Amino acid sequence: DKVSPSVVGISCMTSSGTVTGTGIIMSEDGYIITNAHVVDGANTISVVLPSSYTDESSGSESETIAAELVGADSQTDLAVVKIDRTGLTAAEFGTSSEIRVGEVSIVIGNPLGFDLANSVTAGIISATDRTLTIEDRTMNLIQTDASINSGNSGGPLINAYGQVIGITSAKVSSTYGEGLGFAIPIDEAIPIVEDLIQYGYVTGRPTLGISGENVTDVYSQYYDIPKGFFVRSVEEGSAAEEAGIQVNDI
Repeated sequence: DKVSPSVVGISCMTSSGTVTGTGIIMSEDGYIITNAHVVDGANTISVVLPSSYTDESSGSESETIAAELVGADSQTDLAVVKIDRTGLTAAEFGTSSEIRVGEVSIVIGNPLGFDLANSVTAGIISATDRTLTIEDRTMNLIQTDASINSGNSGGPLINAYGQVIGITSAKVSSTYGEGLGFAIPIDEAIPIVEDLIQYGYVTGRPTLGISGENVTDVYSQYYDIPKGFFVRSVEEGSAAEEAGIQVNDI
């Protein structure tokens, strides 16, 4: 009852079709958290509000509103979208640092699309500090045995008090298997989300400022060059440029 009004559907039109996911209302004026992979490559983004927001006289149909992307961070798989609407019910956020293995965990979302909108699944916290690598990204995650399927992505993992303690990521769960669900801890998500709202990107993250490729053994022998990293481009104003690194350096 407490959290369902804060859980929305996210529908994205991409060049390869429609992608659906889940979002969490974080402010009454329309800021919504979801996963970055849900909105990745989206040409248009729509938010589907639960039926509790629609006029009762018009039936219980949900309402779809156009949304704009505020910012996304693929490294943490978090994104923020915004709809032009006020008077929304913001979710209450808990703290993920205090959760205990074995406590109740509940997931609300849209598994496999909007036909099963606002499905509630439950389980326990299986582990609080899992380090997993998904597509070259290392993530620190909460593990739960609550059912998480494609479409749950970006939805809330909540505790018995109806507080959001994590943001579910089906992309992680589907990689691993049955009964293994994963969520981004809310304590780690909030600073990222606040940066995305304020700046549109995540601040304070050091970058080298070069792109290129590793020199393999075969490449090294064939061209008689040392093994290392072959620089193809140097970003303007980057630390690498200041240090004097140039294109074609190894």
